[in-house]
Amino acid sequence: MFTVPAERFDELVQDALDELPKQLAGAIENVVVIVEDHAASRSLFGLYEGVPLTKRGPLSYSGAFPDRITIYQGTISEHCNSEAELVSQIRKTVIHEFAHHFGISDPRLEELGWA
Repeated sequence: MFTVPAERFDELVQDALDELPKQLAGAIENVVVIVEDHAASRSLFGLYEGVPLTKRGPLSYSGAFPDRITIYQGTISEHCNSEAELVSQIRKTVIHEFAHHFGISDPRLEELGWA
């Protein structure tokens, strides 16, 4: 287990967001990213909740609340043994959850090595 203060973890999440390719980052729409300790009912590194871009339409999505990506600090920290591992897992989790925002499924992410 490797832990850092919440402020440092937030910085690492922001760093991962800043590293998203500009083309992808520019296509992100109506998403908020938050950090919580653990998921309520299961062991997750992250969770995407919302309507993927591939499922949105002008009539079905207007006035919607922002999609929500939650990164779980406690769960990630429990599976890492160094800051380098923490940085790597945060980056992988951020990419994985934003892939869901773009409509990429878990099976496809597994094929691509991002599951």
